[in-house]
Amino acid sequence: MSQPNRIFDELGKLMNNAAGLADGVRREVETVVNAQLERLVGEMDLVKREDYDALRELVQAQGQELKALKAELDALKSPPSA
Repeated sequence: MSQPNRIFDELGKLMNNAAGLADGVRREVETVVNAQLERLVGEMDLVKREDYDALRELVQAQGQELKALKAELDALKSPPSA
């Protein structure tokens, strides 16, 4: 009766080791993929989100200022009212 229990114990240990190995392989693949992605993104000429948002706000503010200046210029160009 002890023989089948020993077989199951050994099978359980083998499965446990296989699961640990699979997890180790998964982590290693994850590490390699992340490193490659970071390298690729680092080589690309990308803009950080904060820089993009700051520039967008600046462009919007300048657009509003340009509209105001254009309206002021149009008012100066228009003939005076009698």
